[in-house]
Amino acid sequence: MTEPAAPPPPAWWIYRGDGVPHNAIERLPDPPVWRPLQQGMPPQDDDAVAPEPSDAQRGRVFQVDRGLVDAVNAALLLRRPLLLTGRPGTGKSTLAHAVAYELGLGPVLHWPVTSRTTLRDGLYSYDAIGRLHEANLRRAGLDTGGGTGEIGRFLRLGPLGTALLPRRRPRVLLVDELDKSDIDLPNDLLTVFEEGRFSVEELLRLPPEQGTVAVRTADGSTEPVTDGEVSCWAFPFVVITSNEEREFPAAFARRCLRYDIEPPGPERLAAIVAAHLGEEVLDQTRPLVEAFLAEQDHGSVAVDQLLGAIQLARAGADEDPEQWQDLLRTLWRHLETGP
Repeated sequence: MTEPAAPPPPAWWIYRGDGVPHNAIERLPDPPVWRPLQQGMPPQDDDAVAPEPSDAQRGRVFQVDRGLVDAVNAALLLRRPLLLTGRPGTGKSTLAHAVAYELGLGPVLHWPVTSRTTLRDGLYSYDAIGRLHEANLRRAGLDTGGGTGEIGRFLRLGPLGTALLPRRRPRVLLVDELDKSDIDLPNDLLTVFEEGRFSVEELLRLPPEQGTVAVRTADGSTEPVTDGEVSCWAFPFVVITSNEEREFPAAFARRCLRYDIEPPGPERLAAIVAAHLGEEVLDQTRPLVEAFLAEQDHGSVAVDQLLGAIQLARAGADEDPEQWQDLLRTLWRHLETGP
């Protein structure tokens, strides 16, 4: 008896969540009237660069449920950041790679946040000391090997700044663990996310004849910036992750779509194992999967802890049952208990 065919995806979905690359991003509707970010003619970059191999692998095997696919598509259509919350190890960061892979949006622009991170870190950096040093060498008549000292060589757009460059297709930006940031950073992001633009102060001071400057980007290319302004054409798909170590300001939360990712249940966990290691491995390791689910009921453990245990079991580490249980206790240490 054959299984019934899976129903077609809803017509409004751009991202399907099945890990199969496609070109549905081409039919992404215009932004809502209250998010008029696109101005003028679209840029001519028809195709984003191919994802890095590691990005492609992570995106290909990611398992996503219906609710999360709906949330991704809502964020795409509304041009709003997607705020993902949940326990460590539930796949919050991996979603960004899955969307970039399936929709062909290039490598993920990754912005890891710490307590010292500022908005400027995400937008751009300027090596003023390096430029001054080169100017001094030129005045001394020394060859710096750097040409004329063009200011663009001392500027580098950060992940957020690169994501806001005008492109026909949106880039994917992962803002990782925003809850670790200084208390001011979420509020500092409000204007950038609302307007989709920012200024490079050092370029605003240039004379009119130097209006367009080529600057380096977070992914290693160079892009022109005109009159010191960077303004997106296609608003990036922004994934913000949080381990819920603190609450965000209401004004910031209002501008995001929030989705809580729950730890995977039996069916999703089996699909994750099969996607990474194959159906035959799943059949061989079902007792280990069941033991992991029981462990999950008592605290926070991550899926990669299970995958690591399966790899060790396949290598023969489970031959001595008593030692194997000791090793599992080491591997499956609950994440909230620390070392």
